[in-house]
Amino acid sequence: MCGIIGYAGKTEAVPVLLDGLERLEYRGYDSAGVAVVSSDGKLQVRKSRGRLAVLRSLLSGEKPLSGEIGIGHTRWATHGEPNDVNAHPHVGQENKIAVVHNGIIENYLEIKNSLMRKGISFSSDTDTEVIVQLLEYYYKKDSNLMDAVYRVLSRIKGAYAMGILCSDYPGQMVAVRKDAPLLIGFGDDGNYIASDVTALLSHTRTVTYLEDDEVAVITADTVQIYDSDRCCTEKEKHVIEWDAAAAEKGGYAHFMLKEIMEQPEAVRKTVSPRLADGKILLQELEDAGNIIQNISRIYIVACGSAYHVGMIGKYTLEKLLHIPVEACLASEFRYSEPILGETALVIVISQSGETLDSMAALREAKKRGSKVLSIVNVMGSSIARESDFVLYTWAGPEIAVATTKAYTTQMVLLIMLGVFFARKLKQMEEYDRIIEALIALPEKIKEVLKDLNHYQKIASRYFNHNRVFYMGRNVDYALGLEGSLKLKEISYIHSESYAAGELKHGTISLIEPGTLVVALATYAPLVEKSLSNIVEVKSRGAEVIGMTTEKTADIISSQASEMFVIPRTHPVLQPILGVIPLQLFAYYVALNRGCDIDKPRNLAKSVTVE
Repeated sequence: MCGIIGYAGKTEAVPVLLDGLERLEYRGYDSAGVAVVSSDGKLQVRKSRGRLAVLRSLLSGEKPLSGEIGIGHTRWATHGEPNDVNAHPHVGQENKIAVVHNGIIENYLEIKNSLMRKGISFSSDTDTEVIVQLLEYYYKKDSNLMDAVYRVLSRIKGAYAMGILCSDYPGQMVAVRKDAPLLIGFGDDGNYIASDVTALLSHTRTVTYLEDDEVAVITADTVQIYDSDRCCTEKEKHVIEWDAAAAEKGGYAHFMLKEIMEQPEAVRKTVSPRLADGKILLQELEDAGNIIQNISRIYIVACGSAYHVGMIGKYTLEKLLHIPVEACLASEFRYSEPILGETALVIVISQSGETLDSMAALREAKKRGSKVLSIVNVMGSSIARESDFVLYTWAGPEIAVATTKAYTTQMVLLIMLGVFFARKLKQMEEYDRIIEALIALPEKIKEVLKDLNHYQKIASRYFNHNRVFYMGRNVDYALGLEGSLKLKEISYIHSESYAAGELKHGTISLIEPGTLVVALATYAPLVEKSLSNIVEVKSRGAEVIGMTTEKTADIISSQASEMFVIPRTHPVLQPILGVIPLQLFAYYVALNRGCDIDKPRNLAKSVTVE
C-alpha cells in the first residue's frame, strides 16, 4: 500500500500523476514511482526510494517520460524493505504490463513458487510483483488483457486495489478493487483512478466508487465497469463537496496545526445541521425507531484514535441510556465471539471509512444479525455503503496523519447520538442544557485555542523528556489514551496512559525524579481522587502538567508544575474541550524535536491492510 493515482487523458500524464501523489503524501510512504505508456506503445517507468522530491528529480532528467496515460504510487512497505527495486510500479518479465497495488496478496508465495518453476524470475521481495508476473504469464498465453485480469483475480487471495497498464493498449487503463479503496474520477480532460478523493480535488469532484470484485476499463473518453461475471454495470456518480483549497495548508506551517485550528468550524458543521427548534434531529435514523427501542447492548468498534472516541462513548452512552456499552478494538472484535444478534447495535467509527479491520468487524456483525450504524467522514466510503445507517461528520478533508478534527467531530456526533437515543427512550433529564451546550461548543473551543503561546512555552520546557505518563479517571483516562497516542505518533516519545487508580498496582514503580506525568482532572466527580494521585507521583519526584476546568483550577494547580485550564461545559461534552490542549502539547513538542509532523515515520493515514 499506500497511495494510487491514475490518469487517462488528453494531456501529459506525468504532471497529473505527480500532483496526485503529492496530495496523497499525508497517507505516509517510503518510496514512489510512476509508469507511463507513450502514444507509440512504449512502457516507461521511474521509481525511487524516499520522498517525492527524489522522484521529481529522476523525472526531470535527460530522458523525460512522455505519454497521456499513466499510473503512480506511493508505497508504505509491507513486503520487502523500502528501496528502489521494491517501489511501485512493478513491471512483468516481458516488460509489457505495469501494476500499482494497495493491499496484501496472502497467497503470493504459493503463486511465486509456481511461476518460478515455469522459469519466470522475480526482481523484488514484494507480493505485488506476483500480480504483474502472473498477468503477463496469462496474457502471453491468451493475448487478451481482460481475460488475463480475470484469471489473475481468480487465483489471488487477499485485499487489493490495482491500477494496470499494458503497452499493447496505449490508451487504456484497468482498475480493480477488493477490500481496499479505489475510486474513479470523471474530468473534462480525461478520467482518473485514485485511492483517495484528495488526489483528484484539483481536477474533478465527480467520482464513482468501485465495489469489491469490480473491474473498470478507463480511457480518456470512456469508463466501463464490469462485475465479477464480466457483465457491464451502471454506477451512480457522486459530487464531492470538498474543494481543493480545503486540502491546502492555508498559511499554517503544518496541516496538523491547521486542522487543530479548524475544530471550532468543523464542530459547528457537525452540530448545526442537526439542531432545529431546540432538538437533535438525525434524519438518517428516521426509520430506526424499532431498533432504538429494542437495543439490549451496544458495541462501539474502531481502531486507533477512533477507538479512544469509543472509550469516551462507552462512559457517556451507559450513563445516558442505562444499557451495556462496550468499546472494542476492531482488530480484536473480528476474531472474538461477541454476543450479537438482532438486539445488539454495532457502531463502527472510522475517519476514512476504509479501515480494513473495522470493515471486517462490520461484516461480521451483519452476518450475525446485528444492525450497524457507522460514523465516518468520507461520503461513499466502503463502511458507509455497507452500514445499515450512516452519520457523516462533515469535518472536511484531514491531511495530517495524526487525527485532530476528525477525532473531535466523531466524539461530538457519538455524544449527540447518545442524547438522541436517550430522548427516544425517555431517559433524558437534562436535554435542554445539553442542547444549549452544543450550540455554545464552537465558541468554547475557540477559547481553548486562544493562547497558543502557553502551549508552546510548556512544550519547550518538556520536549526533551523521553518518557511520559498520562493518567486520569473515567473519561479522563480515555482522554489520556488519545493524548498519549498523539505524543507517540508525531514526537516519537515513549508515552503511556493509565487509569489513575491503577498506579499503585505496579506502574508507580516507574515514577522517579524528573518523570513527566500529565494528570487529567476534568471529570468533576473525581477531581479530589485525581488530586490524590498527583500527590502520589509528586512525592516520588515526578514533574506534573495538570489539566482541569476553571472551577477546579486552584485545587489542581496547588500540586502541578504547569497547567492547562479549559472552560466548563456540560459534563457529557467536557472531553471535547479536554482533548485540544493534548493535541497542541503533542504538536509543539514534536515541533521542538524537529519531527516531520504531518508525515510521521512508519505511519499511514488509512490502514487498509491487516
